[in-house]
Amino acid sequence: MALLARPWLVLTALGYFAAVTWIGLWAARRTQTAGDFFIAGQRPGLLVTGLATTAAAFSGFVFLGGPGLTYRMGTGSFFILASTGFTSSLLCWVVAKRLRLLAAVRETYTIPDVVGSRFGRGAAGWAAIAVLVGTIGYLGAQIQALGILVETVFGTHAVLGAWSLPVAMAIGVAVVLFYSTAGGMLAGVYTDLLQGALMALAAVAVFALALRSGGGLGGIVDSLRGSAQFGNRFLDPMGGVPTVTALGFFFVFSVGTLGQPHMLHKFFMLRRPRQVRWLPLVIAVSQSLCLLIWVGLGLAVPALVASGRLQALRNPDQATPEFLLHFAPGWLAGLVLAGALAAIMSTADSFINIGAAALVRDLPRALGHEAADEVRRGRIVGVVLTFGAALFAWAYGDLIALLGTFAFGTFAAGLAPALAVGLNWKGVTRRAASWSIAVGVIANLGLEITRRQSLVALPTIIPPAVLPAAFALVVSFLTLFVVSALDRSAVESIPADVEEVMGA
Repeated sequence: MALLARPWLVLTALGYFAAVTWIGLWAARRTQTAGDFFIAGQRPGLLVTGLATTAAAFSGFVFLGGPGLTYRMGTGSFFILASTGFTSSLLCWVVAKRLRLLAAVRETYTIPDVVGSRFGRGAAGWAAIAVLVGTIGYLGAQIQALGILVETVFGTHAVLGAWSLPVAMAIGVAVVLFYSTAGGMLAGVYTDLLQGALMALAAVAVFALALRSGGGLGGIVDSLRGSAQFGNRFLDPMGGVPTVTALGFFFVFSVGTLGQPHMLHKFFMLRRPRQVRWLPLVIAVSQSLCLLIWVGLGLAVPALVASGRLQALRNPDQATPEFLLHFAPGWLAGLVLAGALAAIMSTADSFINIGAAALVRDLPRALGHEAADEVRRGRIVGVVLTFGAALFAWAYGDLIALLGTFAFGTFAAGLAPALAVGLNWKGVTRRAASWSIAVGVIANLGLEITRRQSLVALPTIIPPAVLPAAFALVVSFLTLFVVSALDRSAVESIPADVEEVMGA
């Protein structure tokens, strides 16, 4: 069935592209300063900030990547979701309040700004490098997801064949670049508001439809039990992955949340610091609702394939579009499509802006230079970063969720220990923070490259079942504590305003 035969879907996509274009134009007129471009002028309130945090975290990773990952590896992928109930509180209680208070006493637009305020320019430079590496991966995942949606909506695969996905990605890149580089974070945060509402509505509706289409939980279990394609282990607690891999997912996506700049960046924008106390509720509720689409389609699509009601997928990331095409009524498919587009667009905008800030603002400052006209330079660099991320995603050539896991792991290993511990314990030294960030980024990137390119025999480094990001995060934490212990004799003064923030 060709999607072009269902014009409501194409009209929905075009309507959404028109909406974000209008947001970009509106925001561009209101983006005058670096504060407007990078932190939306600290105008958003509690609801907007909470929904923006959820939107930045979930995006195409959840809408397309989650069901695709479950299709490949079974219910073991749900270990990524298992920490959702407490990560919002962990995030807000450990770092959010201090980030917002620091933004009130210092010019703080980025996570490297925070690291620099606490640990000095050297650590800030390493933090900027961590942000750049993770941004390329995560932005690439969003562009890949956007390409799959554009390809599905406009049916380009039947015409272009192997060139379909890169052409679809290029179309998506053009739209993202327009509204993100024009309106900066101000455009992104108001797209987040639209996205958060659409994601929650769409996820609840799709979850109910997925269960009904699969014959309820009982029917889904019956279809998958003994399936020749998916195997008996699909529904096991660990699914089709080793126990250490599943536990690695849980560790990285719980503790590692404390180092995600695209989420932490939202706390700088909050209008009033005291609103932080209500953020865990807003984030937890919105995230829980949005994850229903991962669980529902992750179970229902394999069951429908196993029962012969849906053809086997040529690409697991097509799970969501294929379900919508064959089982969803027009209004719901249009709603989910708009929600997915909103998710991808706003998250891509976040990464374009934090990546551009790392290059035009954070790295020069770490090297002792001040860049002139940061907004203009940020827009130019954002274009370069976006094309670089698109090429990286194309070269990576794997599932959206796996590319996203690499990027999430880079942020986690590079930034979580220094931020989570360093903003709460005065005993962390500057040298320890710099080494922790550098070791975390290099370890995760090095292990990922060697595993994919087979440059070395990985069992001699870590067992094949160990998630590189989990290993790198552990090593980063150990580095932070060991180097701090060895530096105990060093006397380091913490700026008075930063020390006051840490004690708040």
